[in-house]
Amino acid sequence: MVLDPKSGGNHNDYGSISGEGEGEGEGSVPVGAPAPAAGVGGGPTMTQSDLYQRQPLLTCDMAPDDDGLKRNTINSNGVVRIEVPSLQREEPRFPKEKMKTFIAFLILLFHMVLSTLSLALVHDRVPDRSYPPLPDTFLDNVKTAEWALDVSEILIMISVNVSTGVILMHKHRFIVFRRVCLILSLLYLMRSITMYVTVLPMSSTTYHCSPKENHTSPVVVAKRVFQLISGFGLSINGKHTYCGDYIYSGHTIMLTMSYLIISEYSPKRLWPLHWASFVASFIGVIFVLVARGHYTVDVIIAYWVTTRVFWIYHTLANHVILKNRTPNNLLSRAWWFRIFQYFEGNVGAPLPRVHDWPLPWPRRFLAKHPNRDS
Repeated sequence: MVLDPKSGGNHNDYGSISGEGEGEGEGSVPVGAPAPAAGVGGGPTMTQSDLYQRQPLLTCDMAPDDDGLKRNTINSNGVVRIEVPSLQREEPRFPKEKMKTFIAFLILLFHMVLSTLSLALVHDRVPDRSYPPLPDTFLDNVKTAEWALDVSEILIMISVNVSTGVILMHKHRFIVFRRVCLILSLLYLMRSITMYVTVLPMSSTTYHCSPKENHTSPVVVAKRVFQLISGFGLSINGKHTYCGDYIYSGHTIMLTMSYLIISEYSPKRLWPLHWASFVASFIGVIFVLVARGHYTVDVIIAYWVTTRVFWIYHTLANHVILKNRTPNNLLSRAWWFRIFQYFEGNVGAPLPRVHDWPLPWPRRFLAKHPNRDS
């Protein structure tokens, strides 16, 4: 079939075949005469308009394809509706990677031991009490209360237990616990360095310190480390009798970290818990200063370092593009970025605030209630 282009004056919108009552012009076919074969010279030719006019109308509803989807539909008004299947996006992956979590926990234990080792060595280098405390704007204007240190450590124990509960109740608890271990590892590693390189005089004139040794042997240092670890670094149980751990404050680290964990990973609807954690952390830090357990600069540095490491780590973890080392990603210049890539490389998106019961026994009774993103 030869299709002539729609051009020239002999063509109109209704094709080139002459109707009844019209004259027989060039290319017209007399009524009753047989039509010549297509493509033969002198015979009628079919134009593009003829083809359009002779196309059958589409049905109103097209049958679905093999995959069950209707590709297009024509309603009574002649409007074509094209059905476009929705894109199926891949769900972000949150692998547990228990071995990585265990390695992160071992790194935390190592750096905690390193911090206590630093304190065990610093104890013999602390200036005698003949050296007065350094001038401090806050300490010099607040009356000392020795009981305030015990209150601060009680708040630390409560905050740590609550934040631990938040981690255990989180659906992706292995990832959260791994992150907390790595962040605390960085904080304790830097603290062990700053504590060792600069030794400050005692901030308190009444705090009990164990006698110094003239010759510090490895056995003595090992005993000190074991005593500090057995007391979890707290003075309330009488195990923390070694002095010199000032820059920066370990009490402030734990109080600040507890609040950050609770506010980041607990449900948003538990805003009273968030505020209670903030108030407890703030009071705990103030009571450390009131008891003269630390200088004010120790607390300020501890708060600054803890919050910045926590926020930088989570900014990197929550943006996939920042997990790659590129010239424009200045955060990738951190010395621990390679470690971060190893532990966070398979986490595909920010962790949702989804929680469930961590133990297997009660969970089968709660199976009818799915996890909710809170």
